[in-house]
Amino acid sequence: MRLRQVALVAENLTASREQIFRLLGLEEDYIDPGVAEFGLGNSVMCIGDSFLEIVSPIAENTTAGRLLARRKGDGGYMVLVQVENLDSYSERTEALKIRKIWEVELKDTRAFHLHPKDMGGAIVSIDEMTPPESWRWGGPNWSSTGAKFVSAISAVDIQAEDPEKMARQWSTVFDKDLRNAGEEWQILLEKSQINFVPISDGRGNGVSAIEFIVSDRIGINSAARELGLNWEGEELYICGTRFRFLD
Repeated sequence: MRLRQVALVAENLTASREQIFRLLGLEEDYIDPGVAEFGLGNSVMCIGDSFLEIVSPIAENTTAGRLLARRKGDGGYMVLVQVENLDSYSERTEALKIRKIWEVELKDTRAFHLHPKDMGGAIVSIDEMTPPESWRWGGPNWSSTGAKFVSAISAVDIQAEDPEKMARQWSTVFDKDLRNAGEEWQILLEKSQINFVPISDGRGNGVSAIEFIVSDRIGINSAARELGLNWEGEELYICGTRFRFLD
């Protein structure tokens, strides 16, 4: 299992997309027409062979719109993990009585979404790709695009009122061990990890940070200056989310 994609929700898709394009050194993205099914527009950006997505409501009464209202602005929306055998995870979630809110089976992709109230923190998508190195949600040509300044998404932070409780729920569903690091709880995945941390911004449970591996520190620093973003250690705040950059 590996973390393959993280989705953010934004009120203004165009403005957030332009900021993130400049910050990460992107020139292309993929607009997935399929998300209209959920009343959304989107932008999917290639970060190595992982992906950052922004979604924005284009219809009334959407899950994304309710999240924007509840958390009072832009922020985290969804975590997508890739597995080798979807059936085993499907059976596991059903045995645990975790509700599925969407499911699809295509020639190259099988996936389902889990209810955020059952998981806590975010909608979780569990996906199986054929072949495994592919990623349908990134579009047909993602391997020829990508960010210039970062090479991978290496972690996502999910803040919670009770980080241990939420971490144990996710680890049970994922069938993965937990690691405790003080107030933080971690699930280690292939090439990546999910961190469960205390709430630090008063906005309630949800995705609070994304960690990137830097390939061009000068490019990141220059873009941050041009955008007027202020560093807090290794982090910048954009689209209601802390972006953490590690060399």
